Amino acid sequence: MELSVIGLGYVGLPLAILAAKKGHKVVGIDLSKEKVDLINQGKSPLADEYIHSNLKKGMILATSDYSAIKTSDVVVICVPTPVKENHQTDMSYVEKSSKSISTNLKKGALVVLESTVYPGTTEEVILPIMLSAGLKLTEDFLLSHCPERIDPGNKKWNVENIPRVVGGINELSTKKTKAFYESILDANVVAVKSAKEAEATKIMENTFRDINIAFMNEMAKSFDKAGIDIMEVIKGASTKPFSFLPHYPGCGVGGHCIAVDPYYLINKAKDYNFDHEFLRLARKINESMPEYTVMLLEQELKKIGKEIKGAKVGVLGLAYKGNIDDVRESPSFEIIDILKEKGANVSVYDPLVISKSTFKTLNELINSVNYLIIATNHTTFKVIEDLDLKNIKIIIDGRNFLERNNFLQKGVIYKGIGR
Repeated sequence: MELSVIGLGYVGLPLAILAAKKGHKVVGIDLSKEKVDLINQGKSPLADEYIHSNLKKGMILATSDYSAIKTSDVVVICVPTPVKENHQTDMSYVEKSSKSISTNLKKGALVVLESTVYPGTTEEVILPIMLSAGLKLTEDFLLSHCPERIDPGNKKWNVENIPRVVGGINELSTKKTKAFYESILDANVVAVKSAKEAEATKIMENTFRDINIAFMNEMAKSFDKAGIDIMEVIKGASTKPFSFLPHYPGCGVGGHCIAVDPYYLINKAKDYNFDHEFLRLARKINESMPEYTVMLLEQELKKIGKEIKGAKVGVLGLAYKGNIDDVRESPSFEIIDILKEKGANVSVYDPLVISKSTFKTLNELINSVNYLIIATNHTTFKVIEDLDLKNIKIIIDGRNFLERNNFLQKGVIYKGIGR
């Protein structure tokens, strides 16, 4: 088949690469000229191991011209769906891409939305755009939703082997979508009743994680006051072979999924007069963690007779998770803002986000500050355990991934989240 992928980010580009590997002719459309040029040269525009390992020159035709989809049998939409400052969903990228698709679509083509959206988007947003362009469902096009499932940096689970869920506007749309994904995946493809159920599947998955992380963050705050190490408690609870799934506390929840998706459902539910109190509480707890992390530093400073005002603080990590360069919704930025508001002198280093870093190397930052906040668990930061930290007095480990004893032996105050 001929396939077009709209949006060549962490979701769209791996999908395009996989489809090309499986023998489909693939066109990728993205508005970023820099990204298009790099992909056509066989170079990854993203710090993603799967893309680096599999992208080859010529395997995908990247362009910014939507007319390239005119011969495509399948068009997959993988554009951003951010949440605005007021937590309202921004559907503009989906709407604009759908309009461009509707005027270039091959007769009978299948359109699949992979972008994470509120339940009902495929039917309420995309379908009317297609119909208003004079297209007839089934006769001129088919329409489905297949929620993206990707975990950047995960070496075990990738776009090739993660099971997928599909749901169409009608039965034929579901059938064709299932067949397409079965042609590229080494995993099960499960069909649900409709596009709305498929959309809700993604929201439930990420909201489940948000709620459980919020639970762990609240327990971390409680255990900190009780003198209990939450990491030891999680280790103990994880020995139970049923009814417990470990999640971990941290300095904040980032990324384009967990920190965003609950708001899709919270806001959509207002349309049918339902209030997601539980989801709102989970968001409130998780959004409090950057401030809590800075508070931990303030507490440790007070113990040694210091103040945060004028303190030289280094923040390690800007990406929302380890070993990737994605900074979307990263709690690091709020931590930095809070530190600056309190008068701290803040320096930043992330080896994968050098353009936003104060220093170009880890050693430069460590030699320039007295206190560290670990905001991202990049594997490369583990080297801190072996460095000479003569200037460092306090480490706040916002990801609980460093070995505490390595610092205590050096006379460095170490404080984690809930430990």
